[in-house]
Amino acid sequence: MIVKTLLAALVAGLIAGVFMTAAQELRVVPLILHAEEYEAKEPAAEPPAGTQGQQHSSLGRSSLIGEMLSALSPITPAYAHEGEHEDEGGIMFGMSRFSGTLLANLVAGAGFGLLLAGASLAFNHPITLRNGALWGACGWLAVHLLPAIGLPPELPGFPAADLHDRQIWWIATIALSAAGLYLIVLRGEIAAKVIGLALLAAPHAYGAPQPSDISSPVPAVLGAEFAVAALATTLAFWIVLGVISGYLNERFLKSA
Repeated sequence: MIVKTLLAALVAGLIAGVFMTAAQELRVVPLILHAEEYEAKEPAAEPPAGTQGQQHSSLGRSSLIGEMLSALSPITPAYAHEGEHEDEGGIMFGMSRFSGTLLANLVAGAGFGLLLAGASLAFNHPITLRNGALWGACGWLAVHLLPAIGLPPELPGFPAADLHDRQIWWIATIALSAAGLYLIVLRGEIAAKVIGLALLAAPHAYGAPQPSDISSPVPAVLGAEFAVAALATTLAFWIVLGVISGYLNERFLKSA
């Protein structure tokens, strides 16, 4: 049963990754390219030490940890700074931008699918067709919406705080949010729900790291539109992931 559950999660994650790539191409990537037009109007300047790679992702890609975390996030602005590293042969492994985005989303989908399946097995609450959307919504809340309160998805040209500080806050927020949602959704005790709410609020009470200079050549309305589009596409990704995981789980269990 465990093997079939994990296999269903893997298949669902790959399907959700393909869906996510299509959604990004339709809604997210055009906004990134539009933002680059504003960024290109600014004279090139040498970024301050320690800020390289921070402009277009709340995680960044200037370190090994950053690359791993970016690969696990469905919000993958792979077309940001198009051609910036063309002499290196593409976004990764010499592939095109689209291929790199697709690969990152497949990895993210498989990883998140396995995480959902592992959580369902650990908590003894199977993912089914009826509750798959709820599982997906909880995953989206923990990984995207709640962290985005402090660190919203960023367009190219937007200022960002220190990469290492953002990574620590992002990981801590996801961990606390996941624990809080578990206590609120799966535990019936009033005390557990109160503690869960406190865990959800803790990272925001502490505060996310913010840049010292918030000036940007990109219009704020475009950044807001991008944040909404990115969160909407990731919500769709998680719902698809949860529903397909539930459907495949039921099919595999019936065939057992």
